[in-house]
Amino acid sequence: MKQYIIGIDTGGTYTDAVVLRRNGGVVIAVAKSPTTHHNLSIGISTCLKKVFEDSKIKPDEVEAVAVSTTLATNTVVEGKGADVGLLVAGPAKPFKLPVVSVSYLKGGHNHLGEEIDPLDMEMLVDAIESFKGNVDAYVACASMSVVNPAHEKIIQKAVSLIDPKPVFCSYEVSDRTGVKERAATAVLNARLMPVMNDFLLGMQDSLVSLGLAGNVLIIRGDATPMDISKTHKKAASTVASGPAATAWYGLSFSPKPDALIVDVGGTTTDITVIREGRPLLDEAGSLIGEWHTHVDAVQMSTVGAGGDSHAVVGKNGELVVGPGRVLPLCMSPNTPPPGQWLGRGLNSKCVMAEPDLSPDEAKHDQVLSFLLEHGPATPEVLKNHFDMAEITLLSHLRELGHLQLIVETGFTPTDALHVLNKLDLGSRGAALEGAEKLAEECGVSTEELSRLVMLEVEKKIEDAILDHILKIETGKTMTGFFPGYRRSSLLDLRFIAKFPIVGIGAAARYLLPGVAKRLQTEVVFADHYEVGNALGAALMVSPDNQVA
Repeated sequence: MKQYIIGIDTGGTYTDAVVLRRNGGVVIAVAKSPTTHHNLSIGISTCLKKVFEDSKIKPDEVEAVAVSTTLATNTVVEGKGADVGLLVAGPAKPFKLPVVSVSYLKGGHNHLGEEIDPLDMEMLVDAIESFKGNVDAYVACASMSVVNPAHEKIIQKAVSLIDPKPVFCSYEVSDRTGVKERAATAVLNARLMPVMNDFLLGMQDSLVSLGLAGNVLIIRGDATPMDISKTHKKAASTVASGPAATAWYGLSFSPKPDALIVDVGGTTTDITVIREGRPLLDEAGSLIGEWHTHVDAVQMSTVGAGGDSHAVVGKNGELVVGPGRVLPLCMSPNTPPPGQWLGRGLNSKCVMAEPDLSPDEAKHDQVLSFLLEHGPATPEVLKNHFDMAEITLLSHLRELGHLQLIVETGFTPTDALHVLNKLDLGSRGAALEGAEKLAEECGVSTEELSRLVMLEVEKKIEDAILDHILKIETGKTMTGFFPGYRRSSLLDLRFIAKFPIVGIGAAARYLLPGVAKRLQTEVVFADHYEVGNALGAALMVSPDNQVA
């Protein structure tokens, strides 16, 4: 008898797993393991092995594996992903998207599917030649391709002949009009391609090795499951996968039918709302990062604030936290003592090669070779050694980070919690040494520095909550309308939330009480809140949709 469902959530910092009894909704076992970005299968396998050991169940007793992930969301928030070339055919006003470049071509069709202009093949060939060697993937978007996709198909064929790279056609990802929104949807699918490929390979390797390669479903952003084999070309549909899973978790544990679900991860905080016992869906298409898309998803907001947000001291001594993520000092045993390198600017983090990187893999890159030979170094050391321009070096480090060939470490809220003796997961000594260096730069004590770091993250989460609610109510955001409202000398603006907050994620216990206090509401931490995404994924495919 297949009596169990396994829920898995692969986040930017941790991979979680739960075993749920199919009938009755009893949680049998839970596990948490660091996400291993250089080889996702390691973290996934470690987590699954833990729940099998603790639950004593066998793989052939598992009916389904439900998977949620915030990897796509994190990729968008952190500005990572594949380099994309966009080819737009037909009348369209220029628009901005996260691509290397855009080429606008003559062509396109009208609303009846009739050709407006023949596709300009000379312009098309020239555009592809200019992109060749500079992009990892292409997006083809033609006006009214939802009625007649002929020009997108021609673009796809031309790319295959000139520069054989993956091509994402907008008509395949959306059947709605709106060139910009369709293009944005296809571009995000293309940018997420390497992340999703790594995720699918890691998941497949882990599940096959454990005999679980049967019914595997991934949670889409609209809170519906999809066969994982279809994820490759529709990666953008998983952007709200984590928030969709948290919404289902919230449905089971919220004390009221209306609630705010806040998932505080290592990299991001995701916010969703349930009203009258249902998650709110963004039927017009999601805003992902800065871009309006045709991705159906729960109404969500994501902010680059979490337990592993990078805390730095700016040029003027101001403290800035996030949106970038680094490995906390307390969790970095292979990093030199922070007192030897931590400071402002290019010395705010330390870079090291991925632990499993071999000399043969690194020999084609001078930075990787240096890191393997000499050990971890700050960007300042690398800049001086190679006599590189700062912008060139940082761009190269971002690229190595995209490829998950390096690890960057620095001071984070997780370190601050160690300094304040509220957390004991790693080396408090390393966290304390890092706090001392930054505190010296800011002219405060180490404890005050740590409290300020926590406060900055709380403010980011609070602002994101206010923006999310105000956008639902008014279509506008507080940070857009009055970004400096906290610093106003003429107004004292305070808000009261009329519904409770349901906290999810290991860091939520430390960050949300302060947020809830300022919003004058309660925060609830239900059973298994640390692995709420994984449990929400399992609940979504469970017949009872609730926990006993």
